[in-house]
Parts: sequence; C-alpha cells; structure tokens
Amino acid sequence: MLSALPVVDPAIRALRPDFVALSLVARGARNGPSDAESAARLIEACQAAADGPDWAAAHLEAWREAYRGFGAKPQRTPCSAEALRKRAQRDGGLPPINRMVDLYNALSVRWAVPIGGEDLAAYAGPPRLVRATGDEVFETLSNGEAAAEHPEPGEVVWRDDRGVTCRRWNWRQGPRTRLDLPTTEMWFVIERLEPMPLAALEAVGRELADGIRAIAPDGRIETTLLAH
Repeated sequence: MLSALPVVDPAIRALRPDFVALSLVARGARNGPSDAESAARLIEACQAAADGPDWAAAHLEAWREAYRGFGAKPQRTPCSAEALRKRAQRDGGLPPINRMVDLYNALSVRWAVPIGGEDLAAYAGPPRLVRATGDEVFETLSNGEAAAEHPEPGEVVWRDDRGVTCRRWNWRQGPRTRLDLPTTEMWFVIERLEPMPLAALEAVGRELADGIRAIAPDGRIETTLLAH
C-alpha cells in the first residue's frame, strides 16, 4: 500500500505556528471528465465567493503574510485560493478540468482556502512540507516542453524523494503529480491558517469527502488532521 501520511517539517511550524492542514487519501477512486454537474458546481462557487465566510478576506491576508515570511511576493505569486478567486473574477468563472479537480477548485473558491489534489501513485515516498535548500528539482513545463527549476533557498515547498511537487507552499503544482483522468490513488490537502476556524476546516473536509464519494462511490477515504 502506498504511503501517504504527509510530514510537516518543524521549520514550517516555526514559520507559521497556526498552520493546520487536513489530509484526505482516496484509494481505488475513479475520476472522470468534467460534466454538467461539475461545471455547475464551479459556476455556483464562483458566484458565491463574494458572499463567502466573514473570515475569508483575513484568511487570504494571512496567506500573503505567510508568503512574505519566506521571501515570496504574494502580489506576483499568490496562494492557490487567491489565484483561483482572481482568475474567476477576471474571466467570469473557472474552466472545467476534470470532475475531481472541479470539485476541489469549487470548494477552494467558495471557502477561500488552498486545496491541492495529487496523484499519489506518482509520489516517491510520502509528501513532505519543508523549507527548500535550493538544490531540489522542480519538474515543470515551459512553452509545452519539459523543463526543470529550482526553488529559492528557504522557500516553502511540498516535495517527495524525487523532488519538489508544489512550489511556494501551494502556488504552483508540478505536472508529474497532477490529478488526471487515469488517477485512482488520490491525495488531497486542505491548508488553513488563522483566522479560519478549525470547525470550518473540518466542514470543508466533509464536503470534499462527500464530493469524492459522489464521484467515486467505491473509493476508500482516509482522513488525517495535520496539527501540532
């Protein structure tokens, strides 16, 4: 069985003691192409974002502060939740990708919380949230061609034994581990800072788990709270 118990390095706790994440692993789950239901979910979430929770703006500001804390410029590279919200506002919505990605993107926009979805079978060892040395390799694409980058020293990244899987905490995911149509072993992570209530984090986790079960009734879901 693939290991997916994520590891949060103590250096992350030192940077942001208020960081708490919820990890969900869905095994034997089936994805599918975007359909009318997943597209409608995205539309509804984008429309509801303006009337989101009363702590939403402060939560996004907390992520900006976290990014500044490791030397990033959030006005150029915002957290994934803010990037999705800005794109939805600019373009009048978000493009459907596939059913699972549409599900977690909709929840991210609605709740103003970063959510990632990954192909666990593509991982070499468990996911680890660390501060980079700068020597790690991030496999990406440039003009449609395979390319390699290195994170900045001290940058917060998700990584595995092979290299970086997501740069600047949750800003940009690499193509190697992205959740695609053939994916059946899936890992999701919901990342929270204060002032997002822990109860809200748990509520988003329940919505995500319910959505996964609706798409893949045979999937087996394991949930782990990554706290102190």
